[in-house]
Amino acid sequence: MPRFSGGIFDYDNAKLRQEELSVLTSDAKLWDNQEKALKLTAEKNTLDANIAYYEDLVASITNSEEMVELAEAENDEAMLQDLYHHLESLKQEAKERELLTLLSGEYDKNDAYLEVHAGSGGTEAQDWAEMLLRMYSRWAEKHKYKLTYVEETEGEVAGIKSVTVKISGVNAYGWLKGESGVHRLVRISPFDSNARRHTSFASVSVYPVVDDTINIEINPADIKMDTYRSSGAGGQHINKTESAVRLTHIPTGVVVSCQTERSQFANRDQAINMLKAKLYEIEQRKKDAAAEQKWEEQGDNGWGYQIRSYVLQPYKMIKDLRTGAETSDDKGVLDGDIDLFLSAYLSFKG
Repeated sequence: MPRFSGGIFDYDNAKLRQEELSVLTSDAKLWDNQEKALKLTAEKNTLDANIAYYEDLVASITNSEEMVELAEAENDEAMLQDLYHHLESLKQEAKERELLTLLSGEYDKNDAYLEVHAGSGGTEAQDWAEMLLRMYSRWAEKHKYKLTYVEETEGEVAGIKSVTVKISGVNAYGWLKGESGVHRLVRISPFDSNARRHTSFASVSVYPVVDDTINIEINPADIKMDTYRSSGAGGQHINKTESAVRLTHIPTGVVVSCQTERSQFANRDQAINMLKAKLYEIEQRKKDAAAEQKWEEQGDNGWGYQIRSYVLQPYKMIKDLRTGAETSDDKGVLDGDIDLFLSAYLSFKG
């Protein structure tokens, strides 16, 4: 039988919950509490879809099994081949459906902010940070997500010191949330005249774009605001005006920047929303002691909490250190083909 949400789909309990939700959502008084009504309605819609899919899948498998028995009895090799391909497609479809059911976190469906920060190592690390940015940009493009630059600080020679982008689309945060951590690159440096092998680090942080329903209290006295001139890559991504804003949350040390808007006030408003989202994400992570430890270890973009290793020399191997997922297709991965790692993380956490 198909697996959902990291285990066997509990059809009997799902049907009981479906009946319960039908009663709750048919109560006219439910909408007196709009937040609760929306949450219950969303749960019912998701459950209805999962149950319908499960029932259709079971019916299709049962029918195929009966057809296999018939084909075997008649020694019909052509029909057996067709049924084999059909069952394989059902298997692949069930796998994809299982991944979607793992996107069940409170904000998995939301847009995401993604930050990349170069670690120590100067030009090497800054070039690596830009390679990661391109990887995520290409992934977003392939999945029809919209990518918007929020902040970008160029490297002195090449690459970027830091960048923040907003990736918009259904489940953007759910798919990308596992990318937070330190990414390690081993390669022959294009900046070393002696062609020596170098190890570079960059950190990635992903947090959801949240709305007004998130109640994060921030004392204005706890925020330090700096303004500066925007410095995007040749003006390609960023409006180069004096309106860029950097906010520092003094109690936690969290820093956010925004320089895409032409107005300083608009940049400040977006930076406040980013700060709230980042503080909310940190609080959510702290509910899990292991995740809290990992978050703290990420502070040093060096030998801290590495989640993935990208080895281009002396051999080619990209490996996720949490899930064990790996591939030798370095060009594909760096061109945005990272679904292998995203899916493996969802299954690992599910």
